[in-house]
Amino acid sequence: MSRIYTRGGDRGETGLRGGARVPKSDSRIEASGDLDELNACLGIARAEMSPAMHDLAEVVERIQHELFILGAEIASSLTPGEKPPAQHILPRHIQRLEADIDHFYAPFKDLNTFVLPSGGRAGSHLHLARTIARRAERALSHLSKTHPVREEVMSYVNRLSDALFALALSANRADSFTESHPDYTR
Repeated sequence: MSRIYTRGGDRGETGLRGGARVPKSDSRIEASGDLDELNACLGIARAEMSPAMHDLAEVVERIQHELFILGAEIASSLTPGEKPPAQHILPRHIQRLEADIDHFYAPFKDLNTFVLPSGGRAGSHLHLARTIARRAERALSHLSKTHPVREEVMSYVNRLSDALFALALSANRADSFTESHPDYTR
């Protein structure tokens, strides 16, 4: 069995896809870290889902796989004209997220206010994942100021937070939680 540690990062650098070395503070590494954290949070949400949430769990697992695809693209050297990895975010990934949003948000279409990010364990973790997705989106926006980031990547991450909101509402509904709205009079 090979070692998990390489000692390559002991001096504050890490490797990108293709072998280039960059500081661990590089904006690509920041964005990759946010995507990794998001994926782990989705794993917790999925672990908290009851068997009745099988359809939600399947969507979350698919998103986890897609986050690895996205992470591989972000971990490339991102030089102008460089081809993305063989597996990269495509319009079909965005279209699937939009279909998920339409499907899972349909019962809540009359919702016209914010909701407190709470509920059952799965729903609460999905709300947390939504906030991490927003942070990842901000990191990718920041990255795009210095490195090329394909439009599909930005669109995917933007849709992802909306999909996670719809999934959180659906998970809470499956766990018999009703949305609580913010009380602005406190």
